[in-house]
Amino acid sequence: MGFNGLSNSATVFDAKTTKVLGTIALGGKPEFAVADGLGRIDVNLEDKSEIVAINASNLKLEKYSPLKPCSEPTGIDIDKEHRRLFIGCRNQIMTVVDANTLSIKATLPIGKGTDAIAYDPMTGLAFSSNGSGSLTVVHEDSPDKFSIVKSVVTEPGARTMALDLKTHQLYLATAKFSATSTPVPGQVRSRPYIIPGTFVILVLGD
Repeated sequence: MGFNGLSNSATVFDAKTTKVLGTIALGGKPEFAVADGLGRIDVNLEDKSEIVAINASNLKLEKYSPLKPCSEPTGIDIDKEHRRLFIGCRNQIMTVVDANTLSIKATLPIGKGTDAIAYDPMTGLAFSSNGSGSLTVVHEDSPDKFSIVKSVVTEPGARTMALDLKTHQLYLATAKFSATSTPVPGQVRSRPYIIPGTFVILVLGD
C-alpha cells in the first residue's frame, strides 16, 4: 500500500504481481502508517490531525479519530502486544493511542521537528527523532503509564530514523545544510539545500 500526500489517498498493490488493486480516498494528507498484524493499517492524517484505520482485507475505512491536542501527526509505530500506538506530533508531543479504540491514553513532551517514531518491544522504549537535533526516549512503564527516560543530543536535521530490532541500534540520517530554498508546488514548508559530501548516518546504541 502506498500513501499519496498530494492526492489524499492510498494506492493498493498486489504484492506478488505489483498490479494496482484500487485507490482509497482518505479525506486528508497521509503521513506515516503502521500495520497492526491483525489486518488493520493505521494512518496519520497530517493536515487533519486525525488517525484513520483501514481494513486491509476489504480496503474499507473503519474509523476516523481526532488526535487533539496533537497537531500535524507524522511518525507512528505500534506495541502490538499491548495494542498501543506511538505518534509523533509537530507541536512537540508524543501521543499514545489505544489501537483498539483509537482513544488517547497519554501525551508526553518531545523535541522540536519530530519526523520518525520507532518502538522496541524488547526494551519497551519508544523513540522520537527530532529535526532540531535531539532524540526523545520514552519508556512504556505499563500499557497505561509512560515516562520520559532522556533526551539525547544528535545533530540538526537528524529526523529520519530506522531501528534494528536485533541489535537495538538506531540509525539516523542527516547532513549539513545551506540556506532555505523556495517551496515547490504542493510543499507546505520550504526545505534547505544539502551541502554535497556532508551526508552522514548516526548510530545510537546502549
